[in-house]
Amino acid sequence: MTDTLLKESIIKHLIVNFGHVQTERFIALVTKEPFDYTKWQENLYEDMSVEELSARAMANRINKKKLQKG
Repeated sequence: MTDTLLKESIIKHLIVNFGHVQTERFIALVTKEPFDYTKWQENLYEDMSVEELSARAMANRINKKKLQKG
């Protein structure tokens, strides 16, 4: 996947899930504030057990398959 396709896909996903206004708000936040994704990711799931994380991952996988089937 090219960088352009990746950006387009992410923007479309944000718009579908959050709407145009919240997507614009998110882009503004990300571009104006320093953001270390690696550090953020380190603490993202610290309050979640392995079982909970696994259950969420499986649910996301199932939902993604449903969306792909249309």
